[in-house]
Amino acid sequence: MCNGHDRDHKDDHPHISRRAAITGAAAVGAAAATTVASSAAAQENPYADPAEPALPPSNMKLDLSRAALVVTDPQIDFLHPDGVTWGVIGASVEEHNTVENIETLFKEAKAADITVAVSPHYYYPTDKGWKFEGALEKLMHKIGMFDRTGPTNLDGFEGSGADFMPQYKPYIEDGKTIVTSPHKVYGNDTNDLSLQLRKNGVDQVILAGMSANLCTESHMRELLEDGFEVAVVRDATAAAMLPEGDGYLAALINFRYMANAVWTTEETVANIKAAG
Repeated sequence: MCNGHDRDHKDDHPHISRRAAITGAAAVGAAAATTVASSAAAQENPYADPAEPALPPSNMKLDLSRAALVVTDPQIDFLHPDGVTWGVIGASVEEHNTVENIETLFKEAKAADITVAVSPHYYYPTDKGWKFEGALEKLMHKIGMFDRTGPTNLDGFEGSGADFMPQYKPYIEDGKTIVTSPHKVYGNDTNDLSLQLRKNGVDQVILAGMSANLCTESHMRELLEDGFEVAVVRDATAAAMLPEGDGYLAALINFRYMANAVWTTEETVANIKAAG
């Protein structure tokens, strides 16, 4: 349930039918998650940092006067059990305590009075006319993920899968948080995030949100290419686990290879406080 809406009533909420479209994927994802969990229990934690890393350690130091928290896709379809992707992503969200960790970052960023930006993912009816799509784009359009009725109205938005998680709204809707134009595939090269950050004097980014190997990683790559210094918060994200692979592990490897820093939520909070 979200904001008092009964999302299981098909007549009142036609987006429920989109959830039925992912039933097969959810079953496969649940089986994959069980397999991955069982395997992880029997082996060393696949997400643990290497005992003897080959790459040099981070030397990133936060300067709150030029830093921002950026959160990608903090939306119901990714982070709530009623969301259309929960069957394939829920296990990862719960394992990493993602929902709570993102809220902790919002809270700490607001307390430190740094710039906060949210980069949402929305699809409008005109986006359904695309002539070609990648695998995940096809799936997202098929299940109605992040669907809105149009760019100039909020009809049916409240409590829908495209809406923000209810516990994040006090931070997002405080009149200070930047809500960018939507990104349409994965990265922020199709929205105004970099412009908004530059106009606010930001060149350091604390990056979190959903999902790890898709929008979060794509935002990291684009921000790095745009000259920002980026710290990714590794437990304030999550990803789908499918037969094609564990999206979280894939992203974590690339975070380590490319980001200026990879921090936990606890480390991020400590770094914000130390820089205050």
